Amino acid sequence: MVRTVVTGIGVVAPNGVGTDAYWKAVLAGSNGIGPLTRFDATGFPVCLAGEVDGFVPGDHLPGRMLVQTDPMTQYALAAADWALAESGTAPGSPLTGGVITASASGGFHFGQRELQHLWAKGPGHVSAYMSFAWFYAVNTGQIAIRHDLRGPVGVVVAEQAGGLDALAHARRKVAGGAEVVVTGAVDSALCPYGMAAQVASGRLSTSADPTAAYLPFDRRAGGHVPGEGGAILVVEEAGRAAARGAAVYGEIAGHGACFDPPPGSGRRSTLARAITTALADAGLEADAIDVVLADAAAIPELDAAEAEALAEVFGPRGVPVTAPKTLTGRLYSGAGPLDVVTALLALREGVAPPTAHVTDVDDDLPVDLVRERPRPVGGGAALVVARGYGGFNSALVVRRTR
Repeated sequence: MVRTVVTGIGVVAPNGVGTDAYWKAVLAGSNGIGPLTRFDATGFPVCLAGEVDGFVPGDHLPGRMLVQTDPMTQYALAAADWALAESGTAPGSPLTGGVITASASGGFHFGQRELQHLWAKGPGHVSAYMSFAWFYAVNTGQIAIRHDLRGPVGVVVAEQAGGLDALAHARRKVAGGAEVVVTGAVDSALCPYGMAAQVASGRLSTSADPTAAYLPFDRRAGGHVPGEGGAILVVEEAGRAAARGAAVYGEIAGHGACFDPPPGSGRRSTLARAITTALADAGLEADAIDVVLADAAAIPELDAAEAEALAEVFGPRGVPVTAPKTLTGRLYSGAGPLDVVTALLALREGVAPPTAHVTDVDDDLPVDLVRERPRPVGGGAALVVARGYGGFNSALVVRRTR
C-alpha cells in the first residue's frame, strides 16, 4: 500500500505568518480577527475580518511577480517556497512533480482593480495579466511554473471542502506514481467585490466585537468572520521520504467526500458518511481518533448538523473537538489545509488548541468542545472536517508516523 506523508509546510494566516508563528499564536489564543482595513466597508453589514498582517510581498517575491499576481497568489507562492525548502526535495524529473490546489473564488482583488480600470479609463488600461491573475486555477499554475513542476496538476473548487479534497487528490497522484506534489490552498477576497459575494451567502457575522463575532457551537452563534490565508504542503511517498532521511509531519491516511441533499428535501446531511468513509479509507475505527478539527460554521442549524454527525460516528461527546479558526476567521478553501497543519502539529505535540471566545456552549449539542486552554490528547490520529457552501462535505484523517 502506498502511504503519503507530509514533509514540508508553509503557512500564511491572520494570526501568524510561518508555521511556528501560527502554532504559537493558536496555543496562546492570539486573535487574528480585527476591523476590516483593506477597504472602506461603510455600507456593508460586515466590519471584521481575519486579515494577514506582517506579510510584505516584495520580501518574498521578485518585482516581476508582484505586478502579475493577486494577494492570494503572492501568499501561495511564498508558502510553497517555504514548504519546498523545508521538505528539501525535488522530483527526479519535472514530469513527476505536481501541483494540486483549491480555490473558492480566485483573484478577486486583482479582478476588481482591473474592472475598475476598464470602467474608468477604457480597455487600454486593463493589465494583460488580467487574463489569468483572477482565475481560480492561477495558484496551481504559478507554483508549477516557479518550481518547474510539469506532472499532475489540478484545482478543486468546492469552497471550504475544496482544501481537503485537494490534499486527497494529491494523495491519489502520489499513489499513482508522482514523486512530489505541492498541495493545499490559499484564499483572499477581502475587497468590495469579494465581500459582496460572501455577504450574499447570508452566513457572515455582523458583530463588531472581534472576541464575540465568530462563535461556533455557542448559543450566541450568528455567522462566521471572513478571513484570508491558508497553507501549502509538500507530500510524497513514505518510503521515498524515509530513504532520503526526511523529517515527516505525518501521514494523510484517509479521505471521504459526499454531497448534502437539496435544501428543503427533509433528508439529513451526509457529513457522517463522509467521516465514516474517511475512517474506512484509513483503516481505522472511530476510537482511534484523538481529536477532531471541526468545520465550525457558527450557524445554529449547521452547527447542530455537524454535532449530530460527530455523535453518530463517535458517540455523544465521544471525542475532543476544536475549532482554532475562531482566531482567524473562515479562510474558505485555505481553512481545510490550515486545519490539517494544526492537526499534524497537535498530534506531534500531544495537545489540542482551544476554541477561543466560545464560552456558552449550547448544551443541546452533543459535542465535547475544547475551550479556554489547550487540552492534552493522544498522538495517534486526527480527523479534519470541512463543509462548503452548496452542500459539499469532506473529511480527512491524518496519522502520526513513528
